Amino acid sequence: MSSDDVRGVQDGRRRQDRQVLFEGHAFRVISTTAVRPPGTPRFVLVHGVGTSHRYLARLHDELAVGADVVSVDLPGFGGQSRPFVMIGVEAMAAMLGRLLDTLGSAPSVLVGHSMGTQWVVELAAQRPELAQALVLIGPVTDRDRRSFLLQALALARDTAGETPGVNRRVFLDYLRCGPSWYLRQVRRMIDYPIEDRLTAVTAPVLVVRGGNDPIAAPTWSRLLRDRAVRGSLAVVPGHRHVVQHTAPRAVAGAVRAFLASPPA
Repeated sequence: MSSDDVRGVQDGRRRQDRQVLFEGHAFRVISTTAVRPPGTPRFVLVHGVGTSHRYLARLHDELAVGADVVSVDLPGFGGQSRPFVMIGVEAMAAMLGRLLDTLGSAPSVLVGHSMGTQWVVELAAQRPELAQALVLIGPVTDRDRRSFLLQALALARDTAGETPGVNRRVFLDYLRCGPSWYLRQVRRMIDYPIEDRLTAVTAPVLVVRGGNDPIAAPTWSRLLRDRAVRGSLAVVPGHRHVVQHTAPRAVAGAVRAFLASPPA
């Protein structure tokens, strides 16, 4: 069941914003479809813990120039109703996969930011037929800083260096999420061994980090690149954890270059 808000056609692109009630949980699906040549990938964008599609909107629009793009707000995030029971990374990824089945299960480029990287890695490990490639932006959680205190300190350092616009957007989403759901998901985020699950992913993987990101450190990002069966790393100098919002064109360019020449 869904409620649709079609925003019309602009520059050959059709935008649709809808809430989907699926398996008893509320998702929000924002899709942009384009006139595109055969073989052009579809992008699926997944936000991080506490946040929503809003801080992915600039990257969504960049990628939508000539490609289909879907941004998803997962249950409990972006104003969607919070589930009554806790949903771990594995279960959330499985639900996301079944949601994508309803949208058409052709392989997609799965793009996750922060905790969103865990959900897309787990989805690609569970359902390899859904993943044409993975893009992991600011991946978490660094295995050398796998504690709530160290993650909170890294987040504080990042917040101090982000723009006021980024912080306003992120913290409004934190308020929509609520402290209880946020903290329970953070616990799952800290515990999830993304570096181990990444070895089960057969699709090519691009790791993207802002050059000044204190959350996805250089050594951690390189480790994930090396753990991938076919991995690459792109660094956007001068930007921080929310690089997809502050440098969407640079991130989109790195993604397109990676897809044009993926690692063998």
